[in-house]
Amino acid sequence: MKTRTIGRTGLEVTEISFGAAALGGLYRTCPRDQAMETLQAAWDSGIRYFDVAPWYGFGLGERRVGDFLRDQPEDSYVLSTKVGRLMRPVPTDKVPNYGYVDPLPFDADYDYSYDGIMRSVEFSYARLGLNRIDILYVHDIGGYTHGKALNERYLGQLLGSGLKALEELKSSGAIKAYGLGVNEVPVCLDVMHAADIDCILMAGRYTLLDRSAVAELLPLCEKKGTSLVVGGVFNSGILATGPVPGAHFDYLPATPDILAKVGAMEELARKHAVPLAQPALQFPLRSSCVASVLIGTAKPESLIRNMRLVEPRLPDSLYAEFEGLTLVAPPLGDEAVRV
Repeated sequence: MKTRTIGRTGLEVTEISFGAAALGGLYRTCPRDQAMETLQAAWDSGIRYFDVAPWYGFGLGERRVGDFLRDQPEDSYVLSTKVGRLMRPVPTDKVPNYGYVDPLPFDADYDYSYDGIMRSVEFSYARLGLNRIDILYVHDIGGYTHGKALNERYLGQLLGSGLKALEELKSSGAIKAYGLGVNEVPVCLDVMHAADIDCILMAGRYTLLDRSAVAELLPLCEKKGTSLVVGGVFNSGILATGPVPGAHFDYLPATPDILAKVGAMEELARKHAVPLAQPALQFPLRSSCVASVLIGTAKPESLIRNMRLVEPRLPDSLYAEFEGLTLVAPPLGDEAVRV
């Protein structure tokens, strides 16, 4: 599989990467054997960049990804995980419901400070059972997750001391790159105006449907040499399923306006004799700022099906027809959007 470089780091990642949220039991249980089969299917398809986070199954995702990668040749893959949440053990009957089914018995405390980031990395090494992490993303900072008031505190932690921890880890060789792993554009602009970062894992904001990253973030990434790793290319599934009953967009039931836009997109794709999921998956790779497109699933057959959409590459002329159907996320209010 073709590779692209993360920022100015020299670190190469495969154009398609694997996101392990579903392996932590996101929305439905994922037995261990199934998780291993899915990871093997990703490996067999040529994927060599794997992304995980302490948040995924409250540590379960990291354990599974680490177990799989431990059996692969050393230096044959790239691994990213995330900081910003510290897992705290809780009684089994006190495990919170944040959408993960059968997670490990932990809850999360947010901490974007120097000490919090250093502790998070040490905990991740232990859960992964690996002695290296290539990329660290600061996970879910921003008003989208925390709301305006609380995020001012967390952003203060990150800019005040957290970035220093990440820079120390990079300069020591412990990691090769660092950046943000978020679902919103505004916090990326805030951080990038204050500091240089290597990469952003951006979910759902640079897709065939949602172009929120286009106006400001992409030009700034181009200027500063910051790479995008694009997740959520199907916008919570609707660009894969089409506007079917129960379809979701941005983690919520799709509104009539979204359903109508996606329905029109589906008709355009049908006119070109391709499934809508194919231009949706390939769209971000047209930008020189994009290093990789992240796909996530807990089913080997879904992974194989999605990989069939990577080639052949669709012509640029096709995408112009979708332009009139795109949208930009509304401005964030003072409250958290994703709770």
